[in-house]
Amino acid sequence: MVAPAQAQTPQPPEVAARAWLLLDATSGQILAAKDPDEPVEPASLTKLMTAYVVFDALRAGRLQLQEKLLISERAWRMPGSRMFIEPNTRVPVEDLLKGMIVQSGNDATVALAEGVGGTVEHFVELMNRQARALGLTRTTFKNPEGLTAPGHTTTARDLATLAQRLIQDFPQYIGYYAIQRYRYPGTPAANDTNRNVLLFRDPTVDGLKTGHTAAAGYCLVATARRPVPGWGEGPAAQRRLISVVLGAASENARATESQKLLNWGYTAFEPVRLAAPGQPVVSAPVWKGRASEVRLGLPQGVVVTVPRGAAKGLRTELVRPDPLVAPLLKGQPLGTLRVLSAAGETLAEVPLQVLETVEEAGLLGRLWGALRLWLR
Repeated sequence: MVAPAQAQTPQPPEVAARAWLLLDATSGQILAAKDPDEPVEPASLTKLMTAYVVFDALRAGRLQLQEKLLISERAWRMPGSRMFIEPNTRVPVEDLLKGMIVQSGNDATVALAEGVGGTVEHFVELMNRQARALGLTRTTFKNPEGLTAPGHTTTARDLATLAQRLIQDFPQYIGYYAIQRYRYPGTPAANDTNRNVLLFRDPTVDGLKTGHTAAAGYCLVATARRPVPGWGEGPAAQRRLISVVLGAASENARATESQKLLNWGYTAFEPVRLAAPGQPVVSAPVWKGRASEVRLGLPQGVVVTVPRGAAKGLRTELVRPDPLVAPLLKGQPLGTLRVLSAAGETLAEVPLQVLETVEEAGLLGRLWGALRLWLR
Protein backbone atom coordinates (compact mmCIF):
# COMPACT_ATOMS: atom_id res chain seq x y z
CA MET A 1 0.00 0.00 0.00
CA VAL A 2 1.01 3.59 -0.61
CA ALA A 3 1.90 5.70 2.41
CA PRO A 4 -1.19 7.66 3.52
CA ALA A 5 -1.56 11.35 2.96
CA GLN A 6 -0.04 13.40 5.78
CA ALA A 7 -0.96 16.99 4.99
CA GLN A 8 -4.34 18.71 5.28
CA THR A 9 -6.03 15.36 5.85
CA PRO A 10 -9.82 15.74 6.17
CA GLN A 11 -11.31 14.54 9.44
CA PRO A 12 -13.15 11.22 9.00
CA PRO A 13 -16.71 10.78 10.24
CA GLU A 14 -17.53 9.12 13.54
CA VAL A 15 -17.81 5.39 12.87
CA ALA A 16 -19.63 3.20 15.39
CA ALA A 17 -17.47 0.08 15.16
CA ARG A 18 -14.73 -1.69 17.10
CA ALA A 19 -12.19 -1.14 14.31
CA TRP A 20 -12.42 0.22 10.79
CA LEU A 21 -10.39 1.28 7.77
CA LEU A 22 -10.97 3.01 4.43
CA LEU A 23 -8.66 2.17 1.53
CA ASP A 24 -8.52 3.82 -1.87
CA ALA A 25 -7.78 0.72 -3.94
CA THR A 26 -7.03 2.78 -7.04
CA SER A 27 -4.07 4.54 -5.45
CA GLY A 28 -3.38 2.01 -2.69
CA GLN A 29 -3.64 4.71 0.00
CA ILE A 30 -5.26 4.27 3.38
CA LEU A 31 -7.45 7.34 3.80
CA ALA A 32 -8.39 6.82 7.46
CA ALA A 33 -8.48 4.07 10.07
CA LYS A 34 -9.21 3.28 13.69
CA ASP A 35 -7.27 0.49 15.42
CA PRO A 36 -6.30 -1.06 12.06
CA ASP A 37 -3.83 -3.51 13.64
CA GLU A 38 -5.89 -4.68 16.60
CA PRO A 39 -6.55 -8.47 16.51
CA VAL A 40 -10.22 -9.22 15.83
CA GLU A 41 -12.30 -12.23 14.92
CA PRO A 42 -13.15 -12.12 11.22
CA ALA A 43 -16.28 -14.29 11.33
CA SER A 44 -17.40 -15.00 7.73
CA LEU A 45 -14.97 -12.42 6.35
CA THR A 46 -12.70 -15.49 6.56
CA LYS A 47 -14.41 -16.61 3.35
CA LEU A 48 -12.52 -13.90 1.45
CA MET A 49 -9.36 -15.94 1.91
CA THR A 50 -11.22 -19.17 1.19
CA ALA A 51 -12.36 -17.65 -2.09
CA TYR A 52 -8.82 -16.45 -2.88
CA VAL A 53 -7.44 -19.99 -2.54
CA VAL A 54 -10.31 -21.46 -4.61
CA PHE A 55 -9.87 -18.80 -7.33
CA ASP A 56 -6.16 -19.58 -7.40
CA ALA A 57 -6.95 -23.26 -7.93
CA LEU A 58 -9.27 -22.31 -10.80
CA ARG A 59 -6.58 -20.12 -12.35
CA ALA A 60 -4.03 -22.94 -12.11
CA GLY A 61 -6.42 -25.44 -13.68
CA ARG A 62 -6.58 -27.66 -10.58
CA LEU A 63 -10.33 -27.02 -10.43
CA GLN A 64 -13.04 -26.23 -12.99
CA LEU A 65 -16.17 -24.12 -12.50
CA GLN A 66 -18.46 -26.88 -13.86
CA GLU A 67 -16.67 -29.64 -11.96
CA LYS A 68 -19.02 -31.31 -9.48
CA LEU A 69 -17.78 -31.84 -5.92
CA LEU A 70 -19.10 -34.50 -3.58
CA ILE A 71 -20.86 -33.04 -0.52
CA SER A 72 -19.50 -34.78 2.56
CA GLU A 73 -21.24 -35.49 5.83
CA ARG A 74 -18.92 -32.96 7.46
CA ALA A 75 -19.98 -30.21 5.06
CA TRP A 76 -23.68 -31.05 5.45
CA ARG A 77 -23.49 -30.89 9.25
CA MET A 78 -21.89 -27.43 9.39
CA PRO A 79 -23.75 -25.08 11.75
CA GLY A 80 -24.54 -21.42 11.07
CA SER A 81 -25.32 -19.97 7.66
CA ARG A 82 -25.97 -22.66 5.08
CA MET A 83 -26.64 -23.24 1.41
CA PHE A 84 -28.75 -26.30 2.38
CA ILE A 85 -27.11 -28.82 0.08
CA GLU A 86 -27.64 -32.52 0.73
CA PRO A 87 -24.89 -35.03 1.66
CA ASN A 88 -23.65 -37.52 -0.92
CA THR A 89 -24.78 -35.32 -3.81
CA ARG A 90 -22.51 -33.58 -6.29
CA VAL A 91 -22.73 -29.82 -6.76
CA PRO A 92 -20.88 -27.71 -9.38
CA VAL A 93 -18.03 -25.57 -8.10
CA GLU A 94 -19.68 -22.43 -9.48
CA ASP A 95 -22.83 -23.07 -7.45
CA LEU A 96 -20.77 -23.73 -4.34
CA LEU A 97 -18.98 -20.42 -4.88
CA LYS A 98 -22.30 -18.61 -5.14
CA GLY A 99 -23.54 -20.43 -2.05
CA MET A 100 -20.45 -19.39 -0.11
CA ILE A 101 -20.41 -15.78 -1.34
CA VAL A 102 -24.10 -14.86 -1.60
CA GLN A 103 -25.58 -17.03 1.15
CA SER A 104 -22.39 -17.24 3.25
CA GLY A 105 -22.99 -20.97 3.38
CA ASN A 106 -20.66 -22.81 5.73
CA ASP A 107 -21.64 -26.10 4.08
CA ALA A 108 -20.60 -24.79 0.66
CA THR A 109 -17.38 -23.43 2.14
CA VAL A 110 -16.34 -26.77 3.62
CA ALA A 111 -17.24 -28.55 0.38
CA LEU A 112 -14.95 -26.20 -1.54
CA ALA A 113 -12.19 -26.58 1.04
CA GLU A 114 -12.34 -30.37 0.75
CA GLY A 115 -12.45 -30.17 -3.04
CA VAL A 116 -9.30 -28.03 -3.23
CA GLY A 117 -7.33 -29.23 -0.23
CA GLY A 118 -8.45 -32.85 0.08
CA THR A 119 -9.20 -32.17 3.74
CA VAL A 120 -10.32 -29.08 5.61
CA GLU A 121 -7.14 -29.19 7.67
CA HIS A 122 -4.88 -29.12 4.61
CA PHE A 123 -6.95 -26.34 3.07
CA VAL A 124 -6.44 -24.25 6.22
CA GLU A 125 -2.68 -24.76 5.76
CA LEU A 126 -3.07 -23.40 2.23
CA MET A 127 -4.98 -20.41 3.59
CA ASN A 128 -2.25 -19.54 6.07
CA ARG A 129 0.46 -20.07 3.47
CA GLN A 130 -1.37 -17.67 1.15
CA ALA A 131 -1.80 -15.16 3.98
CA ARG A 132 1.95 -15.07 4.48
CA ALA A 133 2.52 -14.68 0.73
CA LEU A 134 0.17 -11.68 0.66
CA GLY A 135 1.90 -10.08 3.65
CA LEU A 136 -0.96 -10.56 6.10
CA THR A 137 1.37 -10.55 9.09
CA ARG A 138 -1.29 -10.40 11.79
CA THR A 139 -3.65 -13.04 10.43
CA THR A 140 -4.03 -16.70 11.42
CA PHE A 141 -6.79 -18.96 10.13
CA LYS A 142 -8.06 -21.99 12.00
CA ASN A 143 -10.94 -22.87 9.67
CA PRO A 144 -12.27 -21.87 6.23
CA GLU A 145 -15.72 -20.63 7.27
CA GLY A 146 -15.02 -18.22 10.14
CA LEU A 147 -16.73 -19.83 13.13
CA THR A 148 -15.16 -18.77 16.42
CA ALA A 149 -11.98 -20.72 17.22
CA PRO A 150 -9.03 -19.96 19.52
CA GLY A 151 -6.37 -18.05 17.59
CA HIS A 152 -8.56 -17.40 14.54
CA THR A 153 -7.86 -13.68 14.18
CA THR A 154 -7.00 -10.95 11.71
CA THR A 155 -6.96 -7.14 11.53
CA ALA A 156 -8.72 -4.40 9.57
CA ARG A 157 -5.48 -3.66 7.71
CA ASP A 158 -4.95 -7.29 6.71
CA LEU A 159 -8.56 -7.60 5.55
CA ALA A 160 -8.19 -4.47 3.41
CA THR A 161 -5.03 -5.91 1.84
CA LEU A 162 -6.77 -9.23 1.21
CA ALA A 163 -9.80 -7.54 -0.36
CA GLN A 164 -7.58 -5.39 -2.58
CA ARG A 165 -5.59 -8.40 -3.79
CA LEU A 166 -8.74 -10.47 -4.33
CA ILE A 167 -10.13 -7.79 -6.65
CA GLN A 168 -6.77 -7.15 -8.32
CA ASP A 169 -5.74 -10.78 -8.86
CA PHE A 170 -9.13 -12.27 -9.83
CA PRO A 171 -11.23 -9.63 -11.61
CA GLN A 172 -12.95 -12.38 -13.62
CA TYR A 173 -14.65 -13.72 -10.48
CA ILE A 174 -15.49 -10.52 -8.60
CA GLY A 175 -18.93 -10.39 -10.24
CA TYR A 176 -20.07 -13.12 -7.85
CA TYR A 177 -19.89 -10.60 -5.00
CA ALA A 178 -22.45 -8.31 -6.65
CA ILE A 179 -25.12 -11.03 -6.94
CA GLN A 180 -28.13 -9.90 -4.91
CA ARG A 181 -30.07 -13.16 -4.86
CA TYR A 182 -29.17 -16.79 -5.44
CA ARG A 183 -30.31 -20.21 -4.29
CA TYR A 184 -29.49 -23.70 -5.42
CA PRO A 185 -32.45 -25.60 -6.95
CA GLY A 186 -34.43 -27.39 -4.27
CA THR A 187 -33.17 -25.25 -1.37
CA PRO A 188 -35.35 -22.84 0.66
CA ALA A 189 -36.50 -19.79 -1.32
CA ALA A 190 -36.25 -17.61 1.81
CA ASN A 191 -32.48 -18.21 1.87
CA ASP A 192 -31.73 -16.42 -1.41
CA THR A 193 -30.77 -12.87 -0.34
CA ASN A 194 -27.24 -11.49 -0.08
CA ARG A 195 -26.66 -10.15 3.44
CA ASN A 196 -24.71 -7.18 2.09
CA VAL A 197 -27.62 -4.72 2.06
CA LEU A 198 -25.46 -2.05 0.40
CA LEU A 199 -25.92 -3.99 -2.83
CA PHE A 200 -29.58 -2.94 -2.66
CA ARG A 201 -28.96 0.63 -1.46
CA ASP A 202 -26.05 1.87 -3.58
CA PRO A 203 -25.71 0.92 -7.26
CA THR A 204 -21.96 1.66 -7.17
CA VAL A 205 -21.35 -1.05 -4.52
CA ASP A 206 -20.32 -4.41 -6.00
CA GLY A 207 -19.17 -6.40 -2.96
CA LEU A 208 -17.73 -7.85 -0.91
CA LYS A 209 -18.56 -9.84 2.22
CA THR A 210 -20.45 -9.76 5.50
CA GLY A 211 -19.64 -11.57 8.73
CA HIS A 212 -21.23 -12.08 12.12
CA THR A 213 -20.66 -14.09 15.26
CA ALA A 214 -21.43 -13.23 18.86
CA ALA A 215 -17.74 -12.58 19.51
CA ALA A 216 -17.00 -10.67 16.29
CA GLY A 217 -20.12 -8.55 16.16
CA TYR A 218 -21.44 -7.42 12.79
CA CYS A 219 -18.72 -6.98 10.16
CA LEU A 220 -18.62 -5.87 6.54
CA VAL A 221 -15.94 -5.45 3.91
CA ALA A 222 -17.62 -3.28 1.28
CA THR A 223 -16.34 -1.93 -2.01
CA ALA A 224 -17.66 0.55 -4.55
CA ARG A 225 -16.42 1.97 -7.82
CA ARG A 226 -17.46 5.33 -9.20
CA PRO A 227 -16.44 7.10 -12.43
CA VAL A 228 -13.78 9.82 -12.36
CA PRO A 229 -14.57 12.84 -14.55
CA GLY A 230 -12.04 13.23 -17.34
CA TRP A 231 -10.71 9.68 -17.13
CA GLY A 232 -12.74 8.33 -20.05
CA GLU A 233 -14.92 5.21 -20.09
CA GLY A 234 -14.74 1.67 -18.70
CA PRO A 235 -13.29 0.12 -15.54
CA ALA A 236 -9.97 1.95 -15.92
CA ALA A 237 -11.87 5.23 -15.62
CA GLN A 238 -13.36 4.31 -12.25
CA ARG A 239 -12.08 4.82 -8.73
CA ARG A 240 -12.51 1.96 -6.26
CA LEU A 241 -12.73 2.32 -2.49
CA ILE A 242 -12.75 -0.51 0.06
CA SER A 243 -14.16 -0.06 3.56
CA VAL A 244 -13.63 -2.46 6.45
CA VAL A 245 -16.04 -2.16 9.39
CA LEU A 246 -15.59 -4.61 12.27
CA GLY A 247 -17.67 -5.11 15.40
CA ALA A 248 -20.71 -2.98 14.59
CA ALA A 249 -23.85 -3.34 16.69
CA SER A 250 -26.26 -4.67 14.05
CA GLU A 251 -26.69 -5.67 10.43
CA ASN A 252 -28.09 -2.23 9.60
CA ALA A 253 -25.32 -0.46 11.54
CA ARG A 254 -22.50 -2.20 9.66
CA ALA A 255 -24.10 -1.14 6.37
CA THR A 256 -24.78 2.43 7.49
CA GLU A 257 -21.26 2.94 8.85
CA SER A 258 -19.72 1.42 5.70
CA GLN A 259 -21.80 3.70 3.48
CA LYS A 260 -20.75 6.67 5.59
CA LEU A 261 -17.08 5.83 5.07
CA LEU A 262 -17.41 5.24 1.35
CA ASN A 263 -19.30 8.50 0.75
CA TRP A 264 -16.77 10.45 2.82
CA GLY A 265 -13.87 8.96 0.88
CA TYR A 266 -15.38 9.95 -2.45
CA THR A 267 -16.27 13.49 -1.41
CA ALA A 268 -13.30 14.44 0.82
CA PHE A 269 -10.55 13.17 -1.50
CA GLU A 270 -9.85 13.18 -5.22
CA PRO A 271 -7.56 11.01 -7.39
CA VAL A 272 -4.76 12.42 -9.52
CA ARG A 273 -3.35 10.25 -12.32
CA LEU A 274 0.39 10.85 -12.70
CA ALA A 275 1.02 8.05 -15.21
CA ALA A 276 -1.25 5.80 -17.27
CA PRO A 277 -0.99 1.99 -16.93
CA GLY A 278 2.33 0.77 -18.31
CA GLN A 279 3.67 4.29 -18.76
CA PRO A 280 6.64 5.63 -16.78
CA VAL A 281 6.20 8.39 -14.26
CA VAL A 282 9.92 9.17 -14.60
CA SER A 283 13.05 7.94 -16.38
CA ALA A 284 16.44 7.81 -14.65
CA PRO A 285 19.98 7.39 -16.04
CA VAL A 286 21.59 3.93 -15.86
CA TRP A 287 25.29 3.05 -15.81
CA LYS A 288 26.93 -0.01 -17.42
CA GLY A 289 23.67 -0.99 -19.15
CA ARG A 290 22.56 -1.75 -22.71
CA ALA A 291 20.17 1.18 -22.32
CA SER A 292 21.08 4.59 -20.98
CA GLU A 293 17.84 5.07 -19.03
CA VAL A 294 15.42 3.00 -16.96
CA ARG A 295 11.67 3.64 -16.94
CA LEU A 296 10.13 3.76 -13.47
CA GLY A 297 6.45 3.51 -12.61
CA LEU A 298 3.82 0.89 -11.79
CA PRO A 299 2.17 -1.64 -14.16
CA GLN A 300 -1.28 -0.34 -13.20
CA GLY A 301 -0.19 3.27 -13.58
CA VAL A 302 0.50 5.81 -10.88
CA VAL A 303 -2.47 7.42 -9.14
CA VAL A 304 -2.35 9.37 -5.89
CA THR A 305 -5.25 10.41 -3.71
CA VAL A 306 -5.14 13.91 -2.25
CA PRO A 307 -7.54 15.99 -0.17
CA ARG A 308 -10.11 17.59 -2.45
CA GLY A 309 -8.83 20.90 -3.71
CA ALA A 310 -5.15 20.02 -3.15
CA ALA A 311 -4.51 18.73 -6.69
CA LYS A 312 -3.60 22.18 -8.02
CA GLY A 313 0.12 22.86 -7.90
CA LEU A 314 1.22 19.32 -7.01
CA ARG A 315 4.97 18.68 -7.22
CA THR A 316 6.88 15.39 -7.27
CA GLU A 317 10.31 14.33 -6.09
CA LEU A 318 12.06 11.08 -6.96
CA VAL A 319 13.96 9.46 -4.11
CA ARG A 320 16.23 6.71 -5.49
CA PRO A 321 19.65 5.11 -5.14
CA ASP A 322 22.41 6.86 -7.07
CA PRO A 323 24.06 5.72 -9.23
CA LEU A 324 21.82 3.11 -10.84
CA VAL A 325 23.95 0.28 -12.22
CA ALA A 326 22.68 -2.43 -14.60
CA PRO A 327 21.33 -5.04 -14.59
CA LEU A 328 17.89 -3.81 -13.46
CA LEU A 329 15.01 -6.30 -13.69
CA LYS A 330 11.40 -5.66 -14.66
CA GLY A 331 9.27 -5.48 -11.50
CA GLN A 332 12.25 -4.70 -9.27
CA PRO A 333 11.34 -2.14 -6.57
CA LEU A 334 13.38 0.97 -7.19
CA GLY A 335 12.85 4.36 -5.62
CA THR A 336 9.95 6.30 -4.22
CA LEU A 337 7.93 9.08 -5.79
CA ARG A 338 7.16 11.72 -3.19
CA VAL A 339 4.09 13.84 -3.98
CA LEU A 340 4.07 17.32 -2.48
CA SER A 341 1.39 19.98 -2.21
CA ALA A 342 1.92 23.48 -3.56
CA ALA A 343 2.99 24.44 -0.02
CA GLY A 344 5.60 21.68 0.07
CA GLU A 345 3.73 19.29 2.39
CA THR A 346 4.03 15.55 1.69
CA LEU A 347 0.70 14.18 0.45
CA ALA A 348 1.76 10.65 -0.57
CA GLU A 349 4.79 8.45 -1.14
CA VAL A 350 4.54 5.90 -3.96
CA PRO A 351 7.03 2.99 -4.22
CA LEU A 352 8.07 2.59 -7.87
CA GLN A 353 9.18 -0.40 -9.94
CA VAL A 354 11.33 -0.98 -12.99
CA LEU A 355 8.94 -1.18 -15.96
CA GLU A 356 11.39 -2.70 -18.47
CA THR A 357 14.53 -4.76 -17.84
CA VAL A 358 17.84 -3.02 -18.50
CA GLU A 359 20.45 -5.69 -19.23
CA GLU A 360 24.09 -5.38 -18.34
CA ALA A 361 26.28 -4.03 -21.15
CA GLY A 362 29.10 -6.03 -22.74
CA LEU A 363 32.67 -5.89 -21.49
CA LEU A 364 33.59 -2.71 -23.34
CA GLY A 365 30.36 -1.03 -22.28
CA ARG A 366 30.96 -1.94 -18.64
CA LEU A 367 34.57 -0.64 -18.80
CA TRP A 368 33.40 2.60 -20.39
CA GLY A 369 30.65 2.94 -17.77
CA ALA A 370 33.13 2.32 -14.97
CA LEU A 371 35.43 5.03 -16.37
CA ARG A 372 32.56 7.50 -16.62
CA LEU A 373 31.52 6.74 -13.05
CA TRP A 374 35.10 7.24 -11.83
CA LEU A 375 35.36 10.60 -13.65
CA ARG A 376 32.00 11.57 -12.20
